[in-house]
Amino acid sequence: MVEKIRPYWPDQLPAQLEYLQGEKPLVDYLEQHGNQRPKDLAYIFYGTKITWGELLDYVNKFSHYLHDKGVKKGSCVALYLQNCPQYIIAHFAIQKLGGIVIPLNPMFKENELVYYLEEAPIEGIIAGSEGIPLIKKAIEKVRPLNFVVTTNYDDFLPDQTEWKFPDEFRFPKQSFAETEHFVDILYSEIPYEAKENVDLWNDVGLMVFTSGTTGRPKGAMLTYGNALFKTAASAQANGLSQDEILMASAPLCHIAGMVMGLNTPVYSGRPCVLFLKFDPFTTVEAIEKYKVSYWYSIAPMNWSILQIPEIAEKDLSSLKTNLATSFGVQVTKELAEQWKDVTNGCVLYEAAYGLSETHTCDTYMPKEKIKFGSCGIPVYDTEIRIINLETGEEQPPGNQGEIIVKNPGVFKGYLNRPDATADTLRDGWVHTGDIGCLDEDGYLFFQGRVKEMIKSSGYSIFPEDVEALLNLHPAIGQSAVIGVPDPVKGEVVKAFVVLKDTEKEKVGPDDIIKWSKENMAAYKYPRYVEIIEQLPATPSGKVLRKLLKEN
Repeated sequence: MVEKIRPYWPDQLPAQLEYLQGEKPLVDYLEQHGNQRPKDLAYIFYGTKITWGELLDYVNKFSHYLHDKGVKKGSCVALYLQNCPQYIIAHFAIQKLGGIVIPLNPMFKENELVYYLEEAPIEGIIAGSEGIPLIKKAIEKVRPLNFVVTTNYDDFLPDQTEWKFPDEFRFPKQSFAETEHFVDILYSEIPYEAKENVDLWNDVGLMVFTSGTTGRPKGAMLTYGNALFKTAASAQANGLSQDEILMASAPLCHIAGMVMGLNTPVYSGRPCVLFLKFDPFTTVEAIEKYKVSYWYSIAPMNWSILQIPEIAEKDLSSLKTNLATSFGVQVTKELAEQWKDVTNGCVLYEAAYGLSETHTCDTYMPKEKIKFGSCGIPVYDTEIRIINLETGEEQPPGNQGEIIVKNPGVFKGYLNRPDATADTLRDGWVHTGDIGCLDEDGYLFFQGRVKEMIKSSGYSIFPEDVEALLNLHPAIGQSAVIGVPDPVKGEVVKAFVVLKDTEKEKVGPDDIIKWSKENMAAYKYPRYVEIIEQLPATPSGKVLRKLLKEN
């Protein structure tokens, strides 16, 4: 008989999850803030201050544009943007109409965009100007879209920014015949006041592409209720109060960055300092100026701030809660103690375990009983079990096995992938493909992956995806990729390549790396390439990446 785990739960934390404004889509939360507290601050972007009333007005105007373009319940619209106010406006304008937001990493290149346009019924794209030439080429290869909206990140900047805006994100305006400009739409449209009624727990509001356990990225369909539940559960478990000042620098296109930088401010109604990208100096200045109290970071961000020579002279005492994710740099007791000293008491701890299929944040770390090295305990209404990989039997505390998760954040399935859905989602349980164990208090310890996904600087890289892109190189006949350790990024990609016979004397590893850098997202392209004569494979032709790792 399996020994049951006795889950720890803090005495001071409410036993039940209570939604701040009831069970309704997050866009309705935004509408309530905008109508009831229109002059209260919502977002700060390099000195530009946007109130809830202004944000709601922008959302309603952009919704009017989208409605006129045919966006309705179930319509898929992609966001191909860095962090910016336009991202937040577009996200909720799409969902106001009952549409489905598809986040695309702004580092994607042409062939990656082609793949997503082929996979999902995307009707339109909102993109930064830097991405317009790539979108135009991708559209020409696949199909026309109903609309393409372009924007520049400095369109929302004040005349005088409070701190230096990154020069690498100042782009000349780019467009083509079918393109319209974001700010022109906001100036010309009138607010769309109607509201689409959605089925909170059944209608899809977000589609995040992920590999699941194997294969190229698949569209994980997440409901409006999934987003509400995970945002509310994380906020309540982590003690988010009604007087917090938030800060967001993690990518909004990533599920964790979305929860913390987009959903949480809208759910709580608290103001958020938004950065296009992380910079240690501007982050410190923002904490000091706006008395930031609540931040979700990646551990290397904390480490880089600690390296600032004069950091001990800065006043970071307003910061009270810092959830962090270990990537490259681990959230250790030593790092947490250094952070506590510099901030005069802020607790630094592991944010959560989670995955796209569960809208992330399946665990949280109790502040008064932190266990470094663990991912914390299951959040509200969440069950986590460890099962034997071969028998499926539940394992007792301390025993290793596959992590499976069940809660109201679980996705509806993969778009057009019934077999993959059936393999991952079984009787309401997500079979994660991750290896871990639970201790006697119910703390989860992540120990590795069954699946061959590569994690680099927090990004998920799917071997089949990189291989498919590599095989577009005219000299490559076959390829296989694996993750190799990296002291900063955690892992980076190494590619094993079989060249076509006619190309063996013409192309070398450096040529392939250079080509990959030009044709893949920056986090994805291989840092190492090894040219070999033949890939190890089973009799059926399946590549044995395990043997490549062992060599």
